[in-house]
Amino acid sequence: MAAREGRLVFAAALGSGLGGGARYLIGLVEPASTFPWPTLAVNASGCLLIGVAAALVAHRGLSATAGHLLLTGICGGYTTVSAFGLETLHLLQGGNLLAAASYVVLSILICLAAVVLGSTVTGQLVGDRGR
Repeated sequence: MAAREGRLVFAAALGSGLGGGARYLIGLVEPASTFPWPTLAVNASGCLLIGVAAALVAHRGLSATAGHLLLTGICGGYTTVSAFGLETLHLLQGGNLLAAASYVVLSILICLAAVVLGSTVTGQLVGDRGR
């Protein structure tokens, strides 16, 4: 691996740890009740953060290392919904309304189906252990 790629991987890994740590701490502030408020707060604030970070990278010429630290690392470790939001925005900004709408609908349906499938298959393989 070249030195440049090594720096980018390190920046993303460092940021991921910071973002994941922040995500965990927010979950401690308001434990999940009948509605997952902490997750909603993380997803919404992560989308705000990735919008700010992407604009800084695009308009203020932040380095590739800073971009990987902020976007891939911190935002990615904090919530992947932020990447989903940014990708959807890029589709909309490119005038691809149908692609953006399809991406939103397919992402929600496919991801929910994947969670159901993973949970169901794993539950059948490992058995019900007191739940």
